[in-house]
Amino acid sequence: MSRKNYHFTSESVSEGHPDKVCDRISDEIVDLVYKEALKSGNDPWSVRVACETLTTTNRVVIAGEVRVPNSLLKTDKNGNQVINPSRFRSATRRAIRDIGYEQDGFHWKNAKIDVLLHSQSADIAQGVDNSSDRQGEEGAGDQGIMFGYACRETPDLMPAPIYYSHKILELMADARKKGEGDAAKLGPDAKSQVTVRYEDGAPVEATQIVVSTQHVDESWDSNKVREVVEPYIREAMGDLKIADECVWHINPTGKFVIGGPDGDAGLTGRKIIVDTYGGAAPHGGGAFSGKDTTKVDRSAAYASRYLAKNVVAANLAERCTIQLSYAIGVAEPLSIYVDTHGTGEIADADLEVVLGQVMDLSPSGIRRHLDLNKPIYAQTSAYGHFGRKPGRGGSFSWEKTDLTKTLKDAVKAI
Repeated sequence: MSRKNYHFTSESVSEGHPDKVCDRISDEIVDLVYKEALKSGNDPWSVRVACETLTTTNRVVIAGEVRVPNSLLKTDKNGNQVINPSRFRSATRRAIRDIGYEQDGFHWKNAKIDVLLHSQSADIAQGVDNSSDRQGEEGAGDQGIMFGYACRETPDLMPAPIYYSHKILELMADARKKGEGDAAKLGPDAKSQVTVRYEDGAPVEATQIVVSTQHVDESWDSNKVREVVEPYIREAMGDLKIADECVWHINPTGKFVIGGPDGDAGLTGRKIIVDTYGGAAPHGGGAFSGKDTTKVDRSAAYASRYLAKNVVAANLAERCTIQLSYAIGVAEPLSIYVDTHGTGEIADADLEVVLGQVMDLSPSGIRRHLDLNKPIYAQTSAYGHFGRKPGRGGSFSWEKTDLTKTLKDAVKAI
């Protein structure tokens, strides 16, 4: 029997956090390759990106393997087709500018950008392009395990601590970019953390709130920062009560002027718990950003969230954890695991069978079902990949609950 009364904490980081800057750049490159493939009439199914980014003081290093359309290539002095770095640098500068970095130590216009991308390994490509178990289908881009989770704690079926941590930073960033009063003097780099008290298994109030945010006015102290950000925090908390005795930690170390990659180096893929469920559910360990969707680290994590969310939305469980596993070059998942934490309407083993019936969980099947061959990934790079609203352009398609009827019908047929 799981505990019913406890405290649980999750953190979020803003789009200007050094690691999130890297995630954004890596995902901008994924989007750029998809855009060029679609624009030039190339097959978006052929896109391959595995891109990592490093940032530090006025320096960006982009490395990885790609398969890109000819429009992103150039001919070198030996007559070979190689990556043309100019388009990738331009995309990087646009991303940094949009985040808001125009400080001496990290400026979108002045940062040196090294593009060290090269062609995808032929050894990897042969297994991905042609699976060993399904003729004409792609194999998984790597081995691994992926998890999805959903629960009834919030309207978007996400755990409460990560849900509210994200919302705090989203509202602050929106106010900063709109130039709302003193919020215009906030910097891009920020972190939040919310501790929620659970009673009888349900979130009832926030007992600890932590926010550290960069600011450009060096005269500000912690009290001034709290004065500026507290209204956004209270708005973000919405219907979740802030406890009367809630402990607030707002810029607890004092001023925070030097931030972003100038204050701390950043790397792609270092905030995978922030990206998912805030520690309230398992994580397979693979990062999402910078990867095309043949990489099951990304696509199968989206599929498992999609299935878990639809299970809960269909009232088949109050909570649901799903694990999928894959082998490189093999299309079919090796296993499907379901845990409804004692809240399921049918046996978990029966639900495992049903989920394998209602959705093709091969990499190709996932990409078709969720329509993933699109430039929709830069917007996933901050404030979580889950618990977001599906967009008209196909973004966050894994957050739809359009599988509920199919699930219910399949369950009835058991």
